[in-house]
Parts: sequence; structure tokens; C-alpha cells
Amino acid sequence: MSTVPEGEQLIFNPFTPDFMNDPYPHYAELRREVPVHEHPGGFWMLSRYQDVFDLLRSSLSVEQRHVAPGPFRDAYEKAGVTDEPRLKGLALLDRDPPDQTRLRKLVTQAFTVRAVNAMEPRIRALVTDALDTFAEAGGGDLVETLAFPLPFTVISDMLGMPPTDTRHMRELTGTLMRSVEPTTDPVVMRAVEAADAELFELVGDAVAWKRNHLADDLLSALIAAEDDGDKLTHDELVAQVTMLYVAGHETTVNLISGGTLALLRNPDQLELLRAKPELAANAVEEMLRYDAPVHNSRRVTLEPYQVGEYEIPPGSFILANLAGANRDEEFFGPDAEELRLDRENARRHVSFGGGIHLCLGATLARIEGRVAIGELVRRFPDLALDGEVEWNGLLSLRGAARLPIRV
Repeated sequence: MSTVPEGEQLIFNPFTPDFMNDPYPHYAELRREVPVHEHPGGFWMLSRYQDVFDLLRSSLSVEQRHVAPGPFRDAYEKAGVTDEPRLKGLALLDRDPPDQTRLRKLVTQAFTVRAVNAMEPRIRALVTDALDTFAEAGGGDLVETLAFPLPFTVISDMLGMPPTDTRHMRELTGTLMRSVEPTTDPVVMRAVEAADAELFELVGDAVAWKRNHLADDLLSALIAAEDDGDKLTHDELVAQVTMLYVAGHETTVNLISGGTLALLRNPDQLELLRAKPELAANAVEEMLRYDAPVHNSRRVTLEPYQVGEYEIPPGSFILANLAGANRDEEFFGPDAEELRLDRENARRHVSFGGGIHLCLGATLARIEGRVAIGELVRRFPDLALDGEVEWNGLLSLRGAARLPIRV
């Protein structure tokens, strides 16, 4: 049943009282009634799994400079936002081929599966320390004690970052992540630009320091990475390191907290994981599907793009609703809205994006999620919610800001 008043057009509207607490009924409504629609704000939105899957693997652009004049561009210009992208536009997530191809090739030389897998003992030690803290206190805030510090510490260790003001870095990265939110608030945009500039300078200092203190870490490997004489410039290096640093922890916070919350709200699945710990890896895939750490991804058309009966014109900004697509009954079956840890095709979710922009940190996130949630469930048979969840107020990166648990 539609919640839209008669005579009004159904559009993506995340600014309702119920959205932050549970956006999925709205996503289902969009998927069912307007799976492809042009928003009055000047962008298009896709909600069906197959449409999103195809878009992610298309050759469309990720560079906002290609957006044509219209309401979407006007809103940004009115807010004083330019086409100058974050991190000087040099992070591979913000580049199209051939630049993206070259950057990814150099970064993947350093950010290898072997290097990621080698972090598991460290991850287990950090999880054990966090769970000890819960055990001593009888509970606490899952985000503050485990979901945030685990991936933040892991990516810092992997990179080999010099000692830094952790709290300030956390504030800066949190502000920078607001750049992926659908907002044109001038105050927010100015804060994002200031955080971007400060982070670029701080990471630039760390890179300069590391050149004189090379070690067996990811930052040293990125400095050394070379392909037929091609190396990352200083600014390119700073942009990739900042991207890895920010994306390496912000999204995993949502995976660990969102996955734990999903289990606590579905006690039958929590008991299933306890009874069958071998399900842990597939359980993480299902948690990623059920509540995506990143809800939307973007593409920009360079030429007409066909989606069913719709032809989306060149210069259009398209929002791919990853979280909604992950619950498409046409692909995942009639129980797509339910958490089912033994779901056979759970890994087909689109939470890590797809195509040439598939998330570089997917393997690391999977290990962190499997160990953190698996050990939390194994160690605390009386694990339970201990109060109301507080949400972070973000749309694309929606997640818990505070998740009180009792152990």
C-alpha cells in the first residue's frame, strides 16, 4: 500500500520521520512502483537489482564534472560547491579510465590479498581486547568499543601511519564522508572542503615522513609501487592513502554494528549462527545484503543510457540504490526482506559496488566482520540489546552512531 497522498508523485524521499529508523519500506515502495524515476532534484534513481547490477558494470562515468546544466548542478552551484572533487580528484574511486585503470593497477600491487589475510591474527587480538572490555563492564556501546576502533586501528596498522591524534582524525574522516551524502547545505559543504584540505595535508606529512622511515607496511609498498617506470606522484599517493584510510574503516563500522543489530532483532538467526559457527562467512554476506553499509552509489551518463523503456539522457547523475536492490524479491526471492544466514546466493549482493569500481577493501571488511561478529556471538550467550539505537543521521552511509549491548 502506497504511503504517498493521492495525486502526488512517488519519488525518493529520505526526509520523513521514519526513514532513518528503517528506510527499507520506502525502498520497497520505490522498487515496486517507480524502480526507474527522474527526481525533481535533477537526478535519476534506480532501485531494481538487475538495473543496479548492470549500471555498476557499465562504462558510465563517476566524475561529477560531466553532469549537464540543470536542477542538480544548479543546487550545487547555489550552495557554492564547485566541480573540484575531494582529494584533488585523484583517488581512483573518483576517476574514469584510463586514469582509474593506471591508479588501481599501482595500488593493487601494494594492497594485496596476501597482505590483507596476514592481518587476521592482529584483528583477532583487537577483537579479544574489545570483548574483554565488554565482559568487565557487563556491556557497553558496540560502536565505540568495537565497530569503530577495530577497522580504524587495522587500516592504520596496515598503512604504517605514524602516531597521530586519533580522535581528530576520526572527526575529519567522518566529516569527509559527508561528501557522498545528497546534500547541498553550504555549511556542510564548507566543512567537508575544510576537512578534505586538512586531511590531504596531514596524510601528505605522513607520506613525507614514511619516505625516510620505510618499513614492511602498505604505505611503504605504495611508495615503492611501480609499473614499467610509472609511479604514483606525491599528490596521487596522498589521495590513494587517504581513500584507503577513510573507506577502510568508515563502511566497516556499519557492517559490524548493522550485522550485530540484525542478529539481535532476529534471535532465530542468532541461535543458528551459534549452533553452526561454520556459517560465519556466509552470514557476513547475508548481513551485507540485508543492511548495506553504503546505501547508494553514483554514475554519470556520457551518452544516452537505456534502462527498460526509459532513455536517460547524457549528462545525467544516476543514483543506484544498493540497499534497495539487495532486497529485490525478483532476484533474491519472496523472503528477500528477511535475514537468512544460510541464503545460498547471499554473496550476489551489490554492497561492494561492481565493475571497475568494485571495493578494494572487500576482503578486509569480510575478515573483520566475520571475526568481530563471530567472536561476539560465540563468547556472549546472553548477548542482548540494552537500550535504543542512535542513528548517525546519514543517508548513503546510514548506520548506528550508538548501539548499546548487554553481555
